[in-house]
Amino acid sequence: MSGNAPAGAGRAVWKARDAADRETSHHAGLSTSRDEAVRTQYESSVAAADYAAAQGGWGRYARYHHSRLYVVDQVLRGCPGGDLLDVGCGPGILVRHLLDTRNGDFRITACDRSQAMIDAVAQRVADADGVHLTVGRIENMPYSDGSFDIALVLGVLEYTDCASGVREIARVVRPGGMVVVTMLNPASPYRLFEWFVYWPARRVLAGVERLLGIPPERRHGARRSGIRAVRRARLIRIMRQAGLQPQDVIGYDVTWLVPPLDTLVLRLFQQWRRHPERTVSRGWGRWLGTAYLVVARRSVGGACDDVSGLGHGRLADERTVLHPVADGQAVMTSDSIQV
Repeated sequence: MSGNAPAGAGRAVWKARDAADRETSHHAGLSTSRDEAVRTQYESSVAAADYAAAQGGWGRYARYHHSRLYVVDQVLRGCPGGDLLDVGCGPGILVRHLLDTRNGDFRITACDRSQAMIDAVAQRVADADGVHLTVGRIENMPYSDGSFDIALVLGVLEYTDCASGVREIARVVRPGGMVVVTMLNPASPYRLFEWFVYWPARRVLAGVERLLGIPPERRHGARRSGIRAVRRARLIRIMRQAGLQPQDVIGYDVTWLVPPLDTLVLRLFQQWRRHPERTVSRGWGRWLGTAYLVVARRSVGGACDDVSGLGHGRLADERTVLHPVADGQAVMTSDSIQV
């Protein structure tokens, strides 16, 4: 294992890194407030530990990650190995999984903007050799052109400028290489209810609890996440413009339920863990997926114009009605939702 970010870095180093982050986010088209909302969610060791813990158990986050891990495994099953980049690697759950299930197949590089996350990865893979760790942002990664055969971009593009991130991924992947990206599905009933009903209701409840003098640690709430989820058609278009050829689209974490009912049902009925194949869909059921995954190949030539390999219906841009709401709440635009 190797890395470029030792623990205990001095205050000057952190100030320089924060300044670089602000400069990168400016060029990537991110607002300072949105970028700060993203950064503060994952900057501490406690946040990294909580994020890892949420992927276990029987809650909604565990269901989501279990379904995603299953579909990524299926996608990688036909891949013999090579240089693999896990960008936005978080605390290294997927890296550890690949080491345990595909030992020796991949030469893994893990990258995350959060030092705390990279520290968590280092602890999780301390017994492994050849895992390279990097603190860096997807919009400006410190790798040469064509460095990787496979790039996994899981749960990252929602938190950055999507087009900038996709272009950078296309740059570091070799011609013919595989790119796997995921995106929260802003058209799913689950996300629409979560972002426009459930989270606002929790914020209202938190305000009432504050007036009643309930301590902050016991209040409900839903802080601004910085998430900006784009619809499938827009992401496909962005990938094509970056020189990536989409080949497959899979909906995952498929569910009819909405929060908070899903948490109760998940604990009572645990089929989703025993049969993860029932939580993914390439057909009409993918619209019930709380997220979707796109598999693409880096073009050998220029930008892609042919996505005939998708075989999943038309890719024409699908529009929704412009519906801005109050500051701090979800905002729906023509092809994305920001929360």
